[in-house]
Amino acid sequence: RLEEGQLRQRRFVSDASHELRSPVASIRQHSEVALAHPGHASAEELARVVLDEDLRMQRLVEDLLLLARMDEDRADARKVMLDLDDVVFEEVVRVRGLTKKSIDASRVSAGRVLGDRKQLTRLTGNILDNAVRHARTSVSIVLTEEDHEVIFQVDDDGSGIPPGDEDRIFERFVRLHEARDRDTGGSGLGLAIVAEVVGAHGGTARVLKSRLGGARFEIRLPRASD
Repeated sequence: RLEEGQLRQRRFVSDASHELRSPVASIRQHSEVALAHPGHASAEELARVVLDEDLRMQRLVEDLLLLARMDEDRADARKVMLDLDDVVFEEVVRVRGLTKKSIDASRVSAGRVLGDRKQLTRLTGNILDNAVRHARTSVSIVLTEEDHEVIFQVDDDGSGIPPGDEDRIFERFVRLHEARDRDTGGSGLGLAIVAEVVGAHGGTARVLKSRLGGARFEIRLPRASD
């Protein structure tokens, strides 16, 4: 187990280094072209490239720091009684302001859990962002309580997850073939963070075939007792 852990750590450091090199190289390339051919690129175009790549690095570093903290001590989560539906509605409002795709939250009902609000907000946001990124036109959200669980489901009408990749999708830096285009904004860490947060809250995460034709991400968390 120790050797496996060390191998995982080395692979993680290698992947992280590769991911950080990419935006740095992009900034350097565009800067060199601008200096060599001043008339071919405006200051505005160069600033836009630098800003986009800087934001990409910032998101990646923030994700890496979050995963490192969770690896170090999962028990550090500040768990309180909270309504997960409130968190979901807040993230729906945020995401609706960023896309023209349809987001149906009409089937979000009460779901009370014991959890870290910041981590659960990140979990919810990452799942919604992923669904919107890969949806063609629409995303549907369900939140319900069933027995001793709170069930959170997000469906999209995209191309779905290829058979056999349902578990890999939650691994760090994994991008399936369709998602490898960085223009989609994915860092390859969003769903890994989802898996870590779910694990820290004693829940489960899985991906299924969606009734909309794409993917369904289903999160099950322990229901908080009154």
